[in-house]
Amino acid sequence: MDAQTQAENERPTLKTIAFMTGLGVTTVSRALKDAPEIGEETRRRVQLVAREVGYRPNRAGVRLRTGKTNVISLVLNTDEYIGGFVSDVIYGISEVLAKTPYHLIVTPYSGTNDPMEPVRYVLETGSADGIIISRTEPDDPRVRFMAERRFPFATHGRTTSGIEHPFHDYDNAAFARQAVQKLAGLGRKRLALLAPRRNLSYHHHTRDGFLEGLSETGCVEVPFSHVSLDSPVSGIREEARKLMERPNRPDGLVSSAGAATLALVAGIEDAGLVVGRDIDLVSKESTAILKLFRSAIHVVPEDFRHAGRELARALLGAINGAPVATLQSLATPKAD
Repeated sequence: MDAQTQAENERPTLKTIAFMTGLGVTTVSRALKDAPEIGEETRRRVQLVAREVGYRPNRAGVRLRTGKTNVISLVLNTDEYIGGFVSDVIYGISEVLAKTPYHLIVTPYSGTNDPMEPVRYVLETGSADGIIISRTEPDDPRVRFMAERRFPFATHGRTTSGIEHPFHDYDNAAFARQAVQKLAGLGRKRLALLAPRRNLSYHHHTRDGFLEGLSETGCVEVPFSHVSLDSPVSGIREEARKLMERPNRPDGLVSSAGAATLALVAGIEDAGLVVGRDIDLVSKESTAILKLFRSAIHVVPEDFRHAGRELARALLGAINGAPVATLQSLATPKAD
């Protein structure tokens, strides 16, 4: 008997829990699934014993019996996430899945690869019951691919493809509009925006809100389009320095990401200027670092743990056939 077979034979099973609780295997199985016909005290006792002995369902057996893997795949681009996004989203998803039979796997891909590859792999191998994707595009081919195959999924971000699907998003248009209003209230008139990459849905939302804010306040835009939130921080820093050395430099800046904002501040200071005196800056963030770094930065929090929880709920609802309209949520910005 090899080591793997021996380990599998020693793994706690339903029979192990049945022996320890004095219950039948069928009762134990139903108690672990929170079956309503099993009394609350019995369910609690069985689940406590299962946790204590480290019981985990045999996924191969579950798949044979139910056709499900009890796995959810979170597809992430490994090149483009900085800061707390990954850990916070995973934390939020895991909070929701902890109360279910589902298990989370992260399916990474590089920015140099086709983002369709990991989605296609999961569908073709049947390695998960549902997928969560992020960095959505207005007409995202991954959304179309999964929708056509009726595969459960949820997106972090919205699309404009005409396909109704589960999503959670942050209202970036409202954030940018409120940021402009904040800067105008501080007496700033010439504003620049460090925007997301042009192919992403939230680029358009952010730009729309920024332009709406300019129209409402009478402020004017100073173009800042050589870099995006996805540019290397060294590039953002250098372009910010050049921007601030122009004769017609902005006196207000809007940024949609905390890490990029650190680079902006470095570039501003490289030009010999001071945030809060020569220029005001409004930024989203998720890690509560910016105020510690420079207290003059005006911060608008974005809660990625909340996003993870909402995405998990949306995907579980999709797997269970809930109406799509009940699986869509939008977080509204709240100034710090």
